[in-house]
Amino acid sequence: MAKDVRCEVNFCRYWAEENHCKAESIFVTMHSRKEPSKSEETDCGTFEVK
Repeated sequence: MAKDVRCEVNFCRYWAEENHCKAESIFVTMHSRKEPSKSEETDCGTFEVK
């Protein structure tokens, strides 16, 4: 399991200094029904606006 999750979205509730994510868990979703083959085809379902 990842111990150091990084995130550049500083307007997310879970963003912390130096681009760290302080969420207890991360949920990644797909953009569409097509199986993703690149990170750009996924989204962070954990995101919440500050």
